Amino acid sequence: QVQLVESGGGLVQAGGSLRLSCAASGRTFTTGRMGWFRQAPGKEREFVASISSSGGSTYYADSVTGRFKISTDNDKNTVYLQMNRLKPEDTAVYYCAAARSDLGRFSYWGQGTQVTVSS
Repeated sequence: QVQLVESGGGLVQAGGSLRLSCAASGRTFTTGRMGWFRQAPGKEREFVASISSSGGSTYYADSVTGRFKISTDNDKNTVYLQMNRLKPEDTAVYYCAAARSDLGRFSYWGQGTQVTVSS
């Protein structure tokens, strides 16, 4: 099993920045790609960004491209999401996720961290 714990959420004004962290523990050697998802009130969970196990490949949702950056520190088993130029529509609970391989589906999930962007 792999445990994921997010941190770094909070309240920020529009245009501001936040950095989310996701610390992985347990059988971390079994994980592949990792990602971030978010769910706003009344909406379905949506993909935000992902990164391969090597860190060499990253993918972003169109809505965050150019503003968010995903990175990983494999020595610390931690994945980050740097969020810049935040907008009120970025308000959501952000979830960290891990897959068993770089091509596998996301099967491990964190508990989520709230991000609120005020206008």
